[in-house]
Order: sequence, then C-alpha cells, then structure tokens
Amino acid sequence: MFQNGATGSRLISGNHSLYNETEVFISRFHKSQSALLFNSGYDANVGFFSSVPQRGDVILYDELCHASIRDGIRLSNGKSFKFGHNDLEELESLIVKSKSPGGEIYVATESVFSMDGDSPNLEQLTEITEKHQCLLVIDEAHALGVFGNSGEGLVQALGLQEKIFARIMTFGKGLGVHGAAILGSDELTKYLVNFARSFIYTTGLPPHAVASILTAYQHLQIDSSAIKMLRENILFFNQEKKRLGLKPLFVYGKSAIQSAIIPRNENAKSVASALQEKGFEVKAILSPTVPQGQERLRICLHSFNSDNEISHLLETLAKTIF
Repeated sequence: MFQNGATGSRLISGNHSLYNETEVFISRFHKSQSALLFNSGYDANVGFFSSVPQRGDVILYDELCHASIRDGIRLSNGKSFKFGHNDLEELESLIVKSKSPGGEIYVATESVFSMDGDSPNLEQLTEITEKHQCLLVIDEAHALGVFGNSGEGLVQALGLQEKIFARIMTFGKGLGVHGAAILGSDELTKYLVNFARSFIYTTGLPPHAVASILTAYQHLQIDSSAIKMLRENILFFNQEKKRLGLKPLFVYGKSAIQSAIIPRNENAKSVASALQEKGFEVKAILSPTVPQGQERLRICLHSFNSDNEISHLLETLAKTIF
C-alpha cells in the first residue's frame, strides 16, 4: 500500500519504491543506461536545458522546437542559436562557427514536431553530430507509442539510441498518462537529480500516477495491436488525402499529427467550425501560436478511428475548402 500523495520532493519524502521500479523498466524498454521521471514534459525540458549546458557551451536548436525547450534554453548559462526548421546544412554551418576550446555544443530537436507532425532526417543528423562531436538531445513526445515495434519512439525504430546524448519521453500523448522521463547515462541522471531545479523543488508524482506510467509501458511491451492499427490509419489517411486532391494542403509527415495549412485566423476557425458541426473534434491552431500565414487545422489520428471516419472527415474538408 502507498500513500495517496508523494508528500514532498523526491529528495525528501516523495521518493517511493514505485519510482525506482518504473525508472528501471523504462530504461530497459528504451535501451538506455538510465531514466529519470519528471512531473511533465515541460518540467523535463526546462530542467535539462536550464541545468546541463554550462557557461561557454552553445545550444543549437530547431526554430520550431517546443516552448518548453526554448524556455529551458532561456534559463541556461550557455549561448543559444536557432537553425531553420530541419535545415541540416544550416545546422552544420552553425556548428562549425560555434566551435570553441573547452566548450560543448548541444543540438536540440524533436523526432516528431508537435505542430507540423514532420520529422528531421535523424540518420543524417546523427552523422553530423558525431562528425563534430556534438551532444544531441531529442524530444520524442509525439513519437512514443507511435514508432517502433512496441512504440519505443523514432530514435529506437531507426536504431540510433546509442548516438543520442539525451532523449525526453513525454507520456501525455501516446500513453495517455501524466509525466515524462529523461533518458541518458547514469552520470546524466545523477547530475539532474542534484541540479535540475524542476526536479528538486517540486512535489513528486503520487504513487498512483507512477503506477499508471508503469502499466502503460507494460501494455506497450505485451500488446502492439493498437500501434499496428494506428499505423494503418496513418497510411489510409495519407492515401485518402492524395485521392481527394488534399495533399498540397498538408505538411508532409508520416506521424499521427496531420496539419492542413489554412492561412488567416478567420479562415482556419471557419473551416474548423464546419468540421465540428459534422461531429469531428478538429481544432484550429491560430497565430501567434503558429506564424502568421501558417494557421492550420491540426488533426490527431488514433488507433480507434475507422476508415469511414477518416474518409468522411477528409471528404467534408474537401467540400468545405474547394
């Protein structure tokens, strides 16, 4: 039996035994030396980027990285520069310009971007970071539960886990539970426990939340049927948007996030309302959340969606905009 709440920080009274059991399970599942649980993906990113890069270090980050990454970078002692979205030529140029004696270069990106649903070329990216001895940090919030034989994420699906300095796995998307973990070396985990303020100065997750995380991971390990259905739905969605002439409207991607660009806030809201009237829970993403002219409909596919639902949604969208 466990108490209902954690009662305090994990460094004081909140570090119950379920934490260790869950972190060990997660690290083995992801073929990582260590895993450290955080209360949310936001806390994990802020904790990592505010504490790990030091004065004299440089952080290079994709211009479309999540706000939590950018907020963590703002709190860092390192210098930071952004590169164009998935532009690896610009990234390599910045790496060359940023090299200095004694300083580390961190490269931050996402394996699946939250607003576009697209991905960088991770194989090419790891070649660049290895060539220049950079430390690669990848947020896998929208890849967990989607890519890999058991939903391990895109990094593991490509067999690149040994080439990554740190992975941030967020559980509120594909797993549907609260929390996140940073995957990395034992040394990284020990450092974060002692210096990541978003880990130290907060009440830990309650036992029932940690148990939910562990159960979700155990389910991934033993039953991949939902992942298979989701992949089939992503494939069917892409086939249908091509059939209906909608492909040019969408950002290219093979994830569960599909974004249709509808410029201008009023236009995006109007199309979203038309879809909602037909029973589709599709939300408009408006500026300034996304850049002006990049307003969009953000469609999230699920394993339980049927072919008829997908076809009806896209047919309704086509009738609304054409």
